[in-house]
Amino acid sequence: MARPTSTARRELGAELRRLRGDRRGVDVSSALGWSESKLSRIETAHTGISEADLDRLLTALDVRVEDRDRLRDLAHRSRVRAWWTPYRSSVPDPYDEYVALEAEAIAICEWEAQIVPGLLQTDEYARAVIEVGADIGDTETIQRRLALRMARQAVLTRDPPPSLQLIVDEAVLYREVGGHDVLCRQLTRMLDASHRPGLELLVLPFSAGAHAGQIESFMVLEFEEGTRSPVVHSEGLTGGLFRVTAEEVEVYQDALDDLRERTLSAEQSRTVIAEREESLRCRSAF
Repeated sequence: MARPTSTARRELGAELRRLRGDRRGVDVSSALGWSESKLSRIETAHTGISEADLDRLLTALDVRVEDRDRLRDLAHRSRVRAWWTPYRSSVPDPYDEYVALEAEAIAICEWEAQIVPGLLQTDEYARAVIEVGADIGDTETIQRRLALRMARQAVLTRDPPPSLQLIVDEAVLYREVGGHDVLCRQLTRMLDASHRPGLELLVLPFSAGAHAGQIESFMVLEFEEGTRSPVVHSEGLTGGLFRVTAEEVEVYQDALDDLRERTLSAEQSRTVIAEREESLRCRSAF
């Protein structure tokens, strides 16, 4: 599967900068008849690179023939138009990068304390969440972000699909985002999703008390061996934040371990969700 455009371009740029080593950018660019800014834009992923220019650059950098196919493949992937490109103007850059990583991940573990994870949200629930965003300014932006969130859910039917473990606080089942009817239908969607192969939906009960995920909601994304290290993503009022160092990622993986120890089992979680859904249905009947 080809990697998304933004991540492939960043990987290629970083690899080319590494291969340049101690050689000055001005010396390499001059040898190729380029401006130094052109080389800088390529290395920082601000612009792509043609096949012909890549071959000339690899020759100038004395890159081994056996390593060139991998770099050509990265360059090709970086030129592919990502499926989410039409939505980019409606989201901040960090979110754009998050969508790219989510599409590439083979395993996603998410902890959510406030709302239903985006991959399981219904259209109406997602709209209610998006509409209260601190940076939303107009109806068109709401519509485009909603369309992007719904399109992201195609990852659930990807072949092969990623391994998904979604942990939600029990409070999520009670917070009436969009009203109790919207929440009821959202819980039905969660119950249906909980039966998907490769998807584990767990509830952290109120009785769990204090836990390692109290400060923020977050997710850990893992990738094919040999491609990239795990990445942590957390969402804030002004956009997403990535943590990529081994030390940072380990802290969040330890937090997930603590959360898993405190959650209900998958079957118990399904029962709690079903009971809450039923209580909302009964309420709607009156």
